[in-house]
Amino acid sequence: MTHLVGYPSRVPSLFRRKSADVVEADLPEDDVPPSQEDAASVRARRHTPSKKELGVVTPKRPAAGRRPAANAKPLTKQEAREQRRARRSAISEEFRREGGPRDRAPERGLARDVVDSRRTVGTWFFGGALLVLIGSGPTMPPVVQLASNLLWVTLAVLVVLDSVLISRRIRKLVRERFPKADQRMGGLYFYAIMRAMTFRRMRTPIPRVELGDKI
Repeated sequence: MTHLVGYPSRVPSLFRRKSADVVEADLPEDDVPPSQEDAASVRARRHTPSKKELGVVTPKRPAAGRRPAANAKPLTKQEAREQRRARRSAISEEFRREGGPRDRAPERGLARDVVDSRRTVGTWFFGGALLVLIGSGPTMPPVVQLASNLLWVTLAVLVVLDSVLISRRIRKLVRERFPKADQRMGGLYFYAIMRAMTFRRMRTPIPRVELGDKI
């Protein structure tokens, strides 16, 4: 074909690939692959230091809650029985010294001190009731039966009077020392009266004051 005069001999193709320089110039800066130093700095920022690197000491777990080791020697029946007996004895001794959760209220501790600091008629009530039961039997002479009945009435009256005095003493001290107490006074009186009718050596918790101590 004859070339036209005044036009270049070659017409650039529209589908011709751009040169490598043009392609590299068109690439955005973000698409440039990072260098090794940049990658190392990124990894350093993303790295979470361990407890050992920070110098943090992790406390050891207590051995009480752990399971026994697999190679531990199993207990015999006698040893297990002795351990249970020792555990029950320790629990009973703690209950005898401190009582239950309800006994640890300060108002109840004050009521116990009021009772334990004095001699109470109630400690003789059950012994007197046993004598009355024996003396009032049908085979006993009328004089013994009469004496038993009089003893019963006397003990009942004395226990009532002693209980009233104990209750009044407790009410006075509780109002003075625990003005914001939430304990019910009726339950507190009953608690003290029942303790007053128990022998001193059998009281739980054990007395923490001596006879005659000032409360």
